[in-house]
Amino acid sequence: MRWDHLADTPGTAGTPGSRSAPADLTLFGRDAVTTRTFDTPEFQGITFHEVRARSIVNRVPGASRMPFEWTVNPYRGCTHACVYCFARKTHSYLDLDTGIGFDSQIVVKVNAPELLRAHLASPRWQGAHIAMGTNVDCYQRAEGRYRLMPGILAALRDHANPFSILTKGTLILRDLELLRQAAEVTEVGVSVSVGFTDRELWRTVEPGTPAPERRLDVVRTLAGHGIGCGVLMAPVIPFLGDRPEQLRATVRAVAEAGATSVTPLVLHLRPGAREWFLTWLGRHHPELVARYERMYAGGSYAPTWYQRRITRQVHELAAEFGIGPGGRAATRPEHRTASGSAPTPVPVPQQLTLL
Repeated sequence: MRWDHLADTPGTAGTPGSRSAPADLTLFGRDAVTTRTFDTPEFQGITFHEVRARSIVNRVPGASRMPFEWTVNPYRGCTHACVYCFARKTHSYLDLDTGIGFDSQIVVKVNAPELLRAHLASPRWQGAHIAMGTNVDCYQRAEGRYRLMPGILAALRDHANPFSILTKGTLILRDLELLRQAAEVTEVGVSVSVGFTDRELWRTVEPGTPAPERRLDVVRTLAGHGIGCGVLMAPVIPFLGDRPEQLRATVRAVAEAGATSVTPLVLHLRPGAREWFLTWLGRHHPELVARYERMYAGGSYAPTWYQRRITRQVHELAAEFGIGPGGRAATRPEHRTASGSAPTPVPVPQQLTLL
């Protein structure tokens, strides 16, 4: 996909609060995107590329390991700036940099809510589950300004279409009432990503995210309002976040927050993310570079024996602290569907390629 395929109508540069796009638009095309920057502190150094997309509901490739078939991603790029994010590679499809560019060049599909509402109203749509947060976080900082998710959630609610959200963002609590309303008429799954509670590790590998304890506050708040929330314990980072005491501290915190489940996921390093992460590792932990090269010599994933060991440890800790392994429903069991029938549980989303 290239920039000239992302828009239906010409952009308008130079509007209030923005800077005009440069004259040489070889990457974007003047008719494809409106480029804006904002002078507020939280968006310093961030460029937003506003596009009018032609579609918003994406089919997951058949070979994917995902437990869902359809996704909605209102943004590309992410200010969370997680050094390991698999989605970095997707920026190269737009001829954008997968390192700093992924963290600071954010594509915003400004017509996402209206596109989704039209898609859900189509007689061809059969009401399949839609997963969000599977590419980049739909509750990253940009959502505070663009407010795309309220319209998206309202459309899903109005069509009683089942959905799930995975996020590291606390901004999801802004939409708590919409989530509650949707959960009255359809299946709603929410998972929060918390791979560790080590604050020093958090500050270096996830510099743009809310602190782990703030994310666990989201779990606690959602549970308090009758919306079950699972935790995707991801990524478990080899040699940095996998010591037994670290795993124990994280699972204990997850349990205390009232999570319905905890699903561990070991760091994987796809092309794009791999190069960026190893560069970061060389700066911060050069003594680990050779160990990582050996561990990931076989490809993007850690060896099976290591993944199984982490999974076993986390599940044992989860049982000790009173929560089960991943896969339990993250929905409100006390509610029924709009037709009055008992709902079919929706699995906690296990976005195996998100982290």
